[in-house]
Amino acid sequence: MSGRTRMTLCAAAATLMASCALLPLVAPVTWFLQAIFLLTIQTAMGMAARRVPLARPLTVAAQALVALMLLTLTFAHQQAIIGAIPGPDAFRHFADLLQTGAADVSRYSIPAPLSDGIRLMLIGGVLIIGLAVDTLAVTYRSAAPAGLPLLALYSVAAGLSDGGADWLWFLIAAAGYLMLLLAEGRDRLSQWGRVFGGAPRTPGGEPSGAVAPVRTGRRIGVVALGIALVVPLALPAMNSGLLDAAGTGVGLGSGRGGMVSTVDPVVSLRNNLNVDEDREVMSLKTSTDDTSSLYLRIVSLDDFDGETWKPAQRDIQAVPDPFPQPAGLGPDVRRAEIETTISAADWYGQSWLPMPYPPSDVDIAGRWRYEPLGMTVVGDRRQTTRGVTYTVRSLDVQPTAKQLADAPEPPAALKRAFTEVPDSLPAVVARTAREVTDGATSHYEQAVRLQDYFALTGGFQYDTSVKTGEDQQAIARFLRDKQGFCVHFSFAMASMARSLGIPARVAVGFAPGTPQGDNSVSVGLRDAHAWPELYFQGVGWTRFEPTPTRGSAPSYTQPDTPGSTLPDAARPTQSASTGPSASPSASESCAGRNPELCASESPGAALPPGGNGPRWYVVLAWVLGGLAALLTPLAPMLWRLRTRAARLGAHGRTEADVSLHTLAVWQELTDTAWDFGIPPDESQTPRRAAARIVRLGNLDPPAAACVHRVADAVEQVLYAPSPRPTAGLAEDVRGVLSDLRSRVGWTTNVRALLAPRSTVRVVWALSDWWTTVKRRVAAARPTLRGPSTSGQRG
Repeated sequence: MSGRTRMTLCAAAATLMASCALLPLVAPVTWFLQAIFLLTIQTAMGMAARRVPLARPLTVAAQALVALMLLTLTFAHQQAIIGAIPGPDAFRHFADLLQTGAADVSRYSIPAPLSDGIRLMLIGGVLIIGLAVDTLAVTYRSAAPAGLPLLALYSVAAGLSDGGADWLWFLIAAAGYLMLLLAEGRDRLSQWGRVFGGAPRTPGGEPSGAVAPVRTGRRIGVVALGIALVVPLALPAMNSGLLDAAGTGVGLGSGRGGMVSTVDPVVSLRNNLNVDEDREVMSLKTSTDDTSSLYLRIVSLDDFDGETWKPAQRDIQAVPDPFPQPAGLGPDVRRAEIETTISAADWYGQSWLPMPYPPSDVDIAGRWRYEPLGMTVVGDRRQTTRGVTYTVRSLDVQPTAKQLADAPEPPAALKRAFTEVPDSLPAVVARTAREVTDGATSHYEQAVRLQDYFALTGGFQYDTSVKTGEDQQAIARFLRDKQGFCVHFSFAMASMARSLGIPARVAVGFAPGTPQGDNSVSVGLRDAHAWPELYFQGVGWTRFEPTPTRGSAPSYTQPDTPGSTLPDAARPTQSASTGPSASPSASESCAGRNPELCASESPGAALPPGGNGPRWYVVLAWVLGGLAALLTPLAPMLWRLRTRAARLGAHGRTEADVSLHTLAVWQELTDTAWDFGIPPDESQTPRRAAARIVRLGNLDPPAAACVHRVADAVEQVLYAPSPRPTAGLAEDVRGVLSDLRSRVGWTTNVRALLAPRSTVRVVWALSDWWTTVKRRVAAARPTLRGPSTSGQRG
């Protein structure tokens, strides 16, 4: 195997080894097999272009063109010209896929589903990195800078992964880069001769001299790689910083205390509600028969700055067994304990544990901590819910309307903390709250009227296309436009309740899911929800549901007297099935007002189970057909360039090698002249043929001298007893070629390049070969018949 071929294979292998870091990001990993196949074709194109050889920029351009055709065949063959050539429609389709892929990346947790957009980003990225590595390491013969694109590929994957096996992907990527450097070092050292190939061995098999530099380089590389893996383990870690991933660095010390803070958990809530595919987040089974009020709470937001709600920084501790009594819950309130077993999906990596509220106990494996104020459980040191099954025992608190209406004032410290509103809150919020609750005689009646205002009587419409808004006028705009989704409704009601002196916060989690035939409940992405929780002394934190067509109105907000405008029935959640759907959701407000707002973004965006890419053999057939269509018109040029490179290339040092090289250079000179319109005359001597080329080509004196110098060398080979070698013959032919190009028009130059006349020698060679074959077959026929049997006796 030549050094250039070895470098090419090592460059492709290094790219694929670095690409392994992308494997944990997406499921399934079938995209990686496609990337290997397409990268192999791209690499083979580079090997062929360098063998011709093409100029370096043309080699890179040819590989880029093949990569673009491959991506077109894989992702945009229906929009392409004759299925393979990308046109404006294909590029627009690429842009749409990339935009969809970027949205999917921000929408899903790891591992994300393999949508067409994400698949294009992965495979296209691997091909681009592979082209960059091949260009630097092989085409331009500089392997060291090729580590930069490999590092970029690994860094992107490491930045998105959860960090569980980062060391393994680093080891694989670093090993690929080290292999590339060693291949380049071996190729360079081999050009210096046997002195660098290793010391000769004694009869006993032991080296008698120094160890070969290549072997030493391997050992240095392995040691450096080991240091890179081991040293970071001894360095102090940096956790809980601004760049720390959610769910890392949550707990400090040995589990006896610490702090927890998190980013705004409603950032992705709107994206979850607008997903094209309502993926199942978790499946649960519960001991209660009524699942309409089985909300799964993740975290509570109690810090309101006038722009948004977010969780405050809180103390955490070891998970208690059992949990303490919920704050404010009195002994006279009816309650029932229910048990719920929850199984999270393998792709759902949430740091906060979804649980019914209020929980009384949890049975779960792993590293988890407890936040007592919100009664939430949070993962410690990268612990997430991915693939976790756990059991939660919780209380189904059932207060009566009278108990809530008669609730005494809450403790002063609690009321002060949870009724605080910033001075920047628009005055319309408090004014609207007073107008809606005018005449109410208790905080409970005020809360029910606020819920009634948003859910029934206020003319509000549920619309997930409305932006969340993170400025001081967001709630005021919502009250004016009366369109939004659960974030708007819960934020507005909690803010208005605080303005009335009712302690309030916002809970984020999942509304009740969809009951299944096996008595389980499926909770999907579109069940993501936010709702307000209001505090009543003697009952505790109590759920309200102001969002139209979402979740269910609590029973304690139902009317006790006829004619009331309060909600008169539980509202089941409108959750889509867990399969891909291109139809509008079942939301009544959307269906009755503007159905397209609830529909998936594009019917074609729903993914079939097995992916919708073409089969590999279809891709292979299109690729081979496209390459054949591309290379057939260029075959004469490619053959001519390859032949010229072989004739004028390096040669051996023996007398026979020098003679063969001289005759090959003369053949190239006559063929070059033929390409420019000077046909060869085999009947003339080299000297006369040279004079004819100079005369018909109208060559200048330096070029004429080159022609005669080559002819003299040929005569030396043909007629001298001991021909003396002549140096610089290849450069002489190149000088003649340059002079011929400068003396003809552009049409002759183009023909000499694309349709050289001397390629007829290929036809002559095939004709001679066929004649030889027929002669050998004819000569072998008597032998094939065997000896004559006439006259023989049995």
